[in-house]
Amino acid sequence: MVERVIATPEAAAVIERLKAMHGPLMFHQSGGCCDGSSPMCYPEGEFRVGGSDVKLGEIGGVPFYMDADQFDYWKHTQLVIDVVPGRGSGFSLEAPEGLRFLTRSRVFTDDEVNELAKGLVRVTGLVA
Repeated sequence: MVERVIATPEAAAVIERLKAMHGPLMFHQSGGCCDGSSPMCYPEGEFRVGGSDVKLGEIGGVPFYMDADQFDYWKHTQLVIDVVPGRGSGFSLEAPEGLRFLTRSRVFTDDEVNELAKGLVRVTGLVA
């Protein structure tokens, strides 16, 4: 089955380093402007997900959540989480490393869209 969110090898390596330093992690990508539209990495449980968040999957064994309104814009694409040099949010764990996570994407094929239509889970239940 195709995944809604994946990580580049470079991002996966950073995730592993961060897990070794901080323990279990989680990602959240909200909406809006500035840092809120970037994937943010937190220690697990430090960011409270709610009923308007969608779990898209896991990258490197780390759950990845997105605000449902933001997901509405991205639902036709596979999110590819990458890491690049630069300063991201001060709240995301990779920032002190001089890195920032970045979302890239590719459009799903029609077959992939049909396959995925059955598997999306919102934190509080199923999303059609």
